[in-house]
Amino acid sequence: MPLLNFLFPKKEKSATAAKERLQIIIARERTNRAGPDFLPALHRELIEVISKYTKVSADDIKISLDRQGNLEVLDVNVVLPDA
Repeated sequence: MPLLNFLFPKKEKSATAAKERLQIIIARERTNRAGPDFLPALHRELIEVISKYTKVSADDIKISLDRQGNLEVLDVNVVLPDA
């Protein structure tokens, strides 16, 4: 089976890719506090990705980052249209 997996690799799921991108963005943000804010770029990327599957507007996606001491919470709220 390893040979088949090598010859025919499985495509990475978009959810996994999105999770990895988000982890990279958060790690970069933690190391570069004085740099530009990543939230506007994340907002644009989310709109692009979600728009591939359903119609959403920029107002339907809310992103916030709350910091309390050493704790950071990234809150992403997406309002999807009714089916």
